[in-house]
Amino acid sequence: MSNILEVRDLKVSYGGIEAVRGISFDVPEGEVVTLIGANGAGKSSTLRSIVGLEKASGGSIRFKGDEISGLGTETIVGKGITLVPEGRRVFVNLSVLENLRMGAYLRNDSIEEDLKWVYDLFPRLKERSWQAAGTLSGGEQQMLAIGRALMSKPDLVMMDEPSLGLAPIIVQAVFDIIKEINRQGKTILLIEQNANMALNAAHHGYVMETGRITMTGTGAELADDESVRAAYLGKKK
Repeated sequence: MSNILEVRDLKVSYGGIEAVRGISFDVPEGEVVTLIGANGAGKSSTLRSIVGLEKASGGSIRFKGDEISGLGTETIVGKGITLVPEGRRVFVNLSVLENLRMGAYLRNDSIEEDLKWVYDLFPRLKERSWQAAGTLSGGEQQMLAIGRALMSKPDLVMMDEPSLGLAPIIVQAVFDIIKEINRQGKTILLIEQNANMALNAAHHGYVMETGRITMTGTGAELADDESVRAAYLGKKK
């Protein structure tokens, strides 16, 4: 299986402080890959640098074989990467449908087939298509943020803390959707504080600590590792 994304020796710095310290990892096409770790480990900085929201201070980011580090966010999105940001960040004064159309702003083809797909994934969004996004519940806003990202017709969907602030029953629903999106052919790079849910969904995972990758393995291997279980799953064997 070929890698859709290859990150090599990536560094990200803020005012002389190195948040990401030379990490390397791969995302195979068609898989779910997760980065887990505590707050401040450098996970969000990694995603933001991949999509061009933060400038890497060193290293290489290759997407479908092409170097993309240093490119602008709009160019990177146009190449097929999208980010579901932490905190959802929907356009609260726009309707659900208007938010979804905003996700397709770079496209010049018909969006109707993808709009139908998003509504099939999230029937509640179709029911509320003319409702202002700011009046939706937290779970519905997360569904909208994911749906908006899918409207750009991406090959790689990156998600930053999709379960943040959601009730457990909604978290389960969100992860069921993540698995379904992957089953339907989308590659996913996920960062998530809920390590148990992330590792359950992931084919492969990486553990990040203070800007470095300290461990890697399949989702099942990491979930079964005693040190990972103690540090991130809150339990020991």
